[in-house]
Amino acid sequence: MADHEARLRLPAGRPRSPLGAIALRLSLALLLVVVCWVVVVLERDGYRDGADGSLSTLDALYYTTVTLSTTGYGDIVPVTDSARLVNALFVTPVRILFVVILVGTTIQALTERSRKEIRLARWRARMRDHVIVLGYGTKGRNAVRELRSTGVPVDRIVVVDRSGLATADAARDGYLCVTGDVTRSDTFVTALAERARTVVVAVDRDDTAILATLAVRRLNPRATVVATARETEHVDLLRQSGANSVVVTSETTGRLLGLAAGSPAAVEVVEDLVSFGTGLDLVERPVAAGEVGCRPGDLDTPVLAVLRAGRVLRFHEVAALQDGDRVLQVTGG
Repeated sequence: MADHEARLRLPAGRPRSPLGAIALRLSLALLLVVVCWVVVVLERDGYRDGADGSLSTLDALYYTTVTLSTTGYGDIVPVTDSARLVNALFVTPVRILFVVILVGTTIQALTERSRKEIRLARWRARMRDHVIVLGYGTKGRNAVRELRSTGVPVDRIVVVDRSGLATADAARDGYLCVTGDVTRSDTFVTALAERARTVVVAVDRDDTAILATLAVRRLNPRATVVATARETEHVDLLRQSGANSVVVTSETTGRLLGLAAGSPAAVEVVEDLVSFGTGLDLVERPVAAGEVGCRPGDLDTPVLAVLRAGRVLRFHEVAALQDGDRVLQVTGG
């Protein structure tokens, strides 16, 4: 595969080794040759060799191979009734089975390829509103885990990475993958980015994240794009490139380190919030009908923010909840 060519990889199903299947069929074919050879050697007195009249062990092997391969030169022929009976009732069925094994290997390879093409065609036809995760390193894997924990189906997540090893890991984890450069438009065309609902940019370099965001935005102006940046100075560039939300890893880590120096218990609470499926969790949900008109502080569970008309309002900025609001609150895991 060329460096710039994007390649789609289906989720890995039950482990299947093509080389193992070929080796098994080859072993069966060789076993048939050996068995038939032994039978001909035992009946060699019933055969006549056109060259010298007698049939040696090597001649028997030669006769077996040309017979099973349906070549049949006719220089060695069965002449006795018993030898002809063995050929009719044993050698001929073995010959048919031998051909079936060889032809079956080719048919299996063609069938497997056709099945893969059909699966790819079905995927392209039905994939809508999926989530694309760029990068399957530590950040990308944890982003996928969080997506799965919030109910995103496994068949609605597409992993994109330029490393074949990374996409192979993602395929084994059950995700459809695209191996390709995350800064090139053809990679996103292969991943059907124009139909995606959300794109998570979890690559290791900020310049790559900016180029990837630009490439996504050119194909899909409507998708929600969330990105990670190593440095704060690149946040504005990512937002200008089209990212809806940017998480700064170095700043977040630094603040947690400073917080831990003064209050280790506070860091434990923050880690609990961002952990998977245990303890405290952050949940976004629509406001219920009975909550309209209430203050955020009146709800049973703590509200951190309110999403209204595309804006994020802190809980102290909202006097009363309105119909259509969404609340971000802390719940017990």
